[in-house]
Amino acid sequence: MRTPLAYMAAAIAEIAGCFAFWAWLRLDKPAWWLAPGILSLLLFAWLLTLVESAAAGRAYAAYGGVYIVASLAWLWSVEGVRPDRFDLLGAALCLAGAVVIIAGPR
Repeated sequence: MRTPLAYMAAAIAEIAGCFAFWAWLRLDKPAWWLAPGILSLLLFAWLLTLVESAAAGRAYAAYGGVYIVASLAWLWSVEGVRPDRFDLLGAALCLAGAVVIIAGPR
């Protein structure tokens, strides 16, 4: 249970941190938006260290699927753009791949 929670929290932290930079550079938000963005990205990096995996690369690869699903949730909930069927199909494929990577017998 620890790995899925770490992945979900890491995804939120990464997306929020990256969005802070996006907002500063693309949405003309003030530079102080960078401070919480940097803190959020530091939190993201720390959270990934909590994933139960012997290899960092495998943990990061599996995280990619979770990140894609979380990004589409952000797209819908924060940016107000509803994902289309191709977004959802792609996210499902990526999440299935993440499960294979992280849960495969080693």
